[in-house]
Amino acid sequence: MIFIKSILKAVLYQPLFNILIFLVWLIPGHNVAWAIIILTIIIRLILLPSSLNATRQQKRMRDLQPEIQELQKRYKDDKQKQSQELMKFYRENKVNPLGACLPLLIQLPILIVLYYVFLNGLNTSRFDLLYSFTPHPETIKTFFLGIDLAKPDRYILPVIAGILQFIQGWQITPKTHSQKGQEMQTMISKQMLYIMPIFTIFIAGRLPAALPLYWIVTTAFAVVQQWWVFSREKTTQPVKVSNEPIDSGGNKKVFRKRGVEITVRRKK
Repeated sequence: MIFIKSILKAVLYQPLFNILIFLVWLIPGHNVAWAIIILTIIIRLILLPSSLNATRQQKRMRDLQPEIQELQKRYKDDKQKQSQELMKFYRENKVNPLGACLPLLIQLPILIVLYYVFLNGLNTSRFDLLYSFTPHPETIKTFFLGIDLAKPDRYILPVIAGILQFIQGWQITPKTHSQKGQEMQTMISKQMLYIMPIFTIFIAGRLPAALPLYWIVTTAFAVVQQWWVFSREKTTQPVKVSNEPIDSGGNKKVFRKRGVEITVRRKK
């Protein structure tokens, strides 16, 4: 564990901390707020390829929800068969159900490190972490729009962060009516849509305001990114695959695969 912390400190924490302090030094007035905003955007741009892939997977999963729910309903009494059919469905539609999660797991260590970078970058007490060639200001200004980023802000920034969190969740929530047997899943999704923003407001109001500012910038970036992907990407048309005969008689059987009827004649 100590070894992992040392690696994260050397590879992520210290370089990001140096970049933040360099930006504070570079920006006229040495205001840490603008440095946080710029560094957050830089990180989001670096992670853009993986986050775009995750967003596209989220859209495909949202588009395919009606068919996924139909499969879950059809094989609700046979969980093994349900899993097999779902995997077949994902494979035929070129969808990875973990595709939206894996890039986020890759980003998670960076986000955790940024949390501590912004937390410790509000004053000059940790300048011992700076490289010898990194210029730094004598003082760091922490006021932004009348808010002291070094202290918790109970209302403005947390509420903005909560609203953006709601918009981001609303964008990826399936816009379909639940079928019979799916009421619980739909109810949980709707509850999370409202619970996460409230949770965000609650937590953000108890942290130094620099952290809600960072959360606002990164969530706003994600909202714009999702809007861009969802507006440009075509709606996914599901590929339905079934190996069960839909008609039979005499010496032939008819199968439907990818919407095409295939007639198989028996050999005499």
